[in-house]
Amino acid sequence: MKSEVVVPNVGESVTTGVLATWLKSDGETVSEGDEIFELETDKATLAVPAPASGVLSATVPEGTEVEIGQAVGSIDDAGAAKAGAADTGESESARPKADAEDAHDGAAPVLSPAVRRVVEEHGLDPEKIRATGRDGRITKEDAIAAAEKARDAKPAAAKPAAPARPSSTAVTGAGEQRSKRVPMSNLRKRIAANLVASKRDSAHLTTFNEVDMSRIIDIRTRYRETFEKKHGVRLGFMSFFVKACQKALEVYPEANAFIDGEDILYNDYYNIGVALSSERGLLTPVIRDVETKSFAEIESEIISFIERAKAKRLSPDELVGGTFTISNGGVFGSMLSTPIPNPPQTAVLGMHTIQKRAVVVDDQIVIRPMMYLALTYDHRMIDGREAIGFLSTVKNHVEDPNHLLLGL
Repeated sequence: MKSEVVVPNVGESVTTGVLATWLKSDGETVSEGDEIFELETDKATLAVPAPASGVLSATVPEGTEVEIGQAVGSIDDAGAAKAGAADTGESESARPKADAEDAHDGAAPVLSPAVRRVVEEHGLDPEKIRATGRDGRITKEDAIAAAEKARDAKPAAAKPAAPARPSSTAVTGAGEQRSKRVPMSNLRKRIAANLVASKRDSAHLTTFNEVDMSRIIDIRTRYRETFEKKHGVRLGFMSFFVKACQKALEVYPEANAFIDGEDILYNDYYNIGVALSSERGLLTPVIRDVETKSFAEIESEIISFIERAKAKRLSPDELVGGTFTISNGGVFGSMLSTPIPNPPQTAVLGMHTIQKRAVVVDDQIVIRPMMYLALTYDHRMIDGREAIGFLSTVKNHVEDPNHLLLGL
């Protein structure tokens, strides 16, 4: 009996995706639940599990745009049964010997498409890769580990001479001019479309303020170990800003609202997105109902988002539904920026790097750890007075975090 392998439903707003990579080879025996291909949508990359056990038939090539519910292959459990029957005909004592013979019969290892890509990109010899997969197969992790080992083993001495280029390559006095054309990923296309739409359809304006981080730094220093021991997560800066923004959104609801045609949609909940940089581009997972969550819960969610973004395991539902966004360019050393709101949101807060600067406090020049804040907002919805008031509210809560801790 054959079971169809179909593109799963991965969220209300997702209708298409790209079959990015087959994690199992055509004709390979898989078990139910094994991850068999990666689906790349405009929101996330997901590993799709096998719906049944059997022999995989992959009918749609990698890089193909597919629709939700579309069949991309099948799994034949009859083929697996035949393979199993053949296996049971061997004695257990003979199996290791046979495996050993197979390992040295000169046949090239069977590589999945994902493994083959890594091998070809890094010029690896499959015969020299230590295989840890089932039945002695090379996994993608095995190939990546081998690539890293090979890279580390290379001497950092003189680089080998570059191979000669065809005479048709344009050459100037400064050397060869080289270009490489690479298709945009589905996610990059979506990011580009969203940013262009945001600039085209909104009246953006940015206002700035600065905040003294002394009190928050002092709290983190004094309670870091105790907080981590009790909650199992480190106390970062972001939870303070998430809470401070939630308080400011309560005072200035326009920053938590959407423009819908000729109407204004006010949201009575606070879903704050936290922008993260990933290998695939900018992702903004959403912390929902911030008003109901503690500092520890917020920090735990952020850490989980970061880990799963690196592993490409964020679900599409986690990337939608935000009413406001915080972007922290400070992690890359940015001193100032003008972030762009994520439609249909009307505002975004930009955090930046902390720098010790001379400031005047009580008519005295002192050195304080300072951070510039930027609020970019849709001027159709928010006036300058509200924008300045919003930033001032955030500043006051961050500089006096007792307000946040006491719920004031």
